[in-house]
Amino acid sequence: MTAQNSATLPTTIAVEGAARRAGGGTALAALGVVAFSLTFPATAWGLESFGPWSFVAVRSVLAALIAGGFLLAGRVPLPDRAHWAGLAVVAAGVVVGFPLLTTLALTTSTTSHAAVVVGLLPLTTATVSALRTGVRPSRRFWGAAVAGAAVVLGFTLAQSGGSLSAGDGYLFGALLVCAAGYTEGGRLARVLPGWQVIGWALVLCLPLSVAGSALGLAYEPVHPTGHGLAGLLWAAAGSTFLGLYVWYRGMAEIGAPRASQLQLAQPLLTLVWSVALLGEQLSPAAPVAACAVLVCIAVTQRA
Repeated sequence: MTAQNSATLPTTIAVEGAARRAGGGTALAALGVVAFSLTFPATAWGLESFGPWSFVAVRSVLAALIAGGFLLAGRVPLPDRAHWAGLAVVAAGVVVGFPLLTTLALTTSTTSHAAVVVGLLPLTTATVSALRTGVRPSRRFWGAAVAGAAVVLGFTLAQSGGSLSAGDGYLFGALLVCAAGYTEGGRLARVLPGWQVIGWALVLCLPLSVAGSALGLAYEPVHPTGHGLAGLLWAAAGSTFLGLYVWYRGMAEIGAPRASQLQLAQPLLTLVWSVALLGEQLSPAAPVAACAVLVCIAVTQRA
């Protein structure tokens, strides 16, 4: 009996350890979603003071300085050459592409309308991840993912009156580049700490960001306001560095498909922040949509 107990004990401990890691990964990814949900309101604030090009470029410079400071303080060595191609994809997708395209879209679209595309991001990320990694989620997973995306799409379209804005081309382009950046970042976060993945991606873009800042600030007028500066600081420190750090770390532990489904809650959170920070009106249908999305998330986490 003793031998039998000693033989099964390591298995029990291993299962419990895996469960704790999965729970921690889910919590980290969820924290990233909360940080991301503030990005559109922060960008709307930032556009009160900056033009779209200068806002994105200065945001990247500030985030790169924060990341570079952490890398220098930790005396982190340069990544292996084999990782630089992946870091370039992360940089192009989440440091340059997604912020620039969504910021350009928000010059003509409201934050609630932009949430239409953000609601489709989990499904896009899961699809890109499946193509990139060869992982094939179950039919139950895909069914819940499509249902959740449909709920978010229907809700956000209802909020915007069912019409499409001129910024939708920017938003759909942002979908593709962000999904690629998330997928590649999640893969790299399995061999590098998540904060180093986004840190090196930001540093990699620093020369381009500095040049873009110089050009943007020279050609776009700047009108500093409290909201504008607060939006810029949050977009740089919160959304770009902190948010992506916890997101990549969580995604490395629970996988890109499951982590991406937590983002189904992001548009609804963004609408809440839009009401609280921007004064937008929230539809009475929001609680119903929120409950439906949470059910879909629960299904995907167990599929």
